[in-house]
Amino acid sequence: MKPISEMREVIVAGMGITKWGVYPDMEWYEHGAKAILNALKDASMEWRDIQAAFCGSVYQGTGSGHQAIREVGLTGIPIVNVENACSSGSSAFKLAYESVAADIYDIVLAVGMEKMPRGPIPSTAFRPWELKLGFNVQPANYANQTIEYMEKTGATIEDFARVTVKNRKNGALNPNGRFQEPVTLEEVLNSRMVAYPLRLLNCCPLADGAAAAILCSKDKLKSRGKVIKVAASVLTSGVYGEGTLGGGGITSVKHPPALGTTELSAKQAWEISGYGPEDMDVVQAYDTMSPGELWDLEKLGFCKTGEAKHLLREGAFDINGRFPVNTDGGLMSRGHPLGATALGQIYEIFLQLRGEAGQRQVEGAKIGLSHSMGAGPNSSVTILKR
Repeated sequence: MKPISEMREVIVAGMGITKWGVYPDMEWYEHGAKAILNALKDASMEWRDIQAAFCGSVYQGTGSGHQAIREVGLTGIPIVNVENACSSGSSAFKLAYESVAADIYDIVLAVGMEKMPRGPIPSTAFRPWELKLGFNVQPANYANQTIEYMEKTGATIEDFARVTVKNRKNGALNPNGRFQEPVTLEEVLNSRMVAYPLRLLNCCPLADGAAAAILCSKDKLKSRGKVIKVAASVLTSGVYGEGTLGGGGITSVKHPPALGTTELSAKQAWEISGYGPEDMDVVQAYDTMSPGELWDLEKLGFCKTGEAKHLLREGAFDINGRFPVNTDGGLMSRGHPLGATALGQIYEIFLQLRGEAGQRQVEGAKIGLSHSMGAGPNSSVTILKR
């Protein structure tokens, strides 16, 4: 790989998404193919223009990307399947970005897709003894992490409910999300308990769906829309001494590392892009559980530990706030098809920067960040600009 200074500028030529929801009679490859076709149309390109494809999914098995692309047309291009838990889509995006930036290919596809099993996520990112002890019950893992966060920062159950209320309000403006109905603070606080202190409406819904992006060198761009550039695409993994087990963040440590997985990915993204948190006009934070949005923003550097709850209460994270967060409703409203989730987050930043987000548009948005986490653990940060 060439040094960053010698790499080509990479353009997001177009993106496509499907409406996320529950589709018993629709397979993942149908979702993936539809997102690919939507991205091609958005980029004003034809399938024969694509030189390579990176395909993210978690539960779809062998050759999932091949099966999705088969619906569009097999042309002999290299197809690489990527499984990286909830960061599978952004990992595919990173590989596509690097392939163009390093001058290996000129036009590359990244797609994320998933048909989710029903019920709690059956995470397999654990050792056999951990599975027998029940460590793969993700709501319980997040509940433990939430308790620690509350003790450390003074955040309250009401604060976590406010995250859900904000994101469901934003999601009501997103026609491609699973949930499009606002909820009240009382509804969140009165929803059934899942794992204390997390209630049902603190937990993101699963969904089936897909998202795709076409990345290219500047000379291959065909779309007449606003030019959206990749300022950074970063992926990091776990750091020794971090308080995690199977990516769930369920253990305490007395002497944690100075930079954990998320902090490290943010640091690298800021250094590569030359920007900082204060430069971001819009943010997609990882909110698989509503408390996660708060600690995510703190770890990314948007505020100090314990400050996110105050900014939330002040409305700083609202669409018309100082720095809007999860303008499309986030995972809490849009849904969580694991292999597609991170690309869906990037899609919202892409729309915002092109000024095509409709009623949820952030006025004057020129640069934005998307962050996702996945079991492993891993952390992915993508920064786009125009």
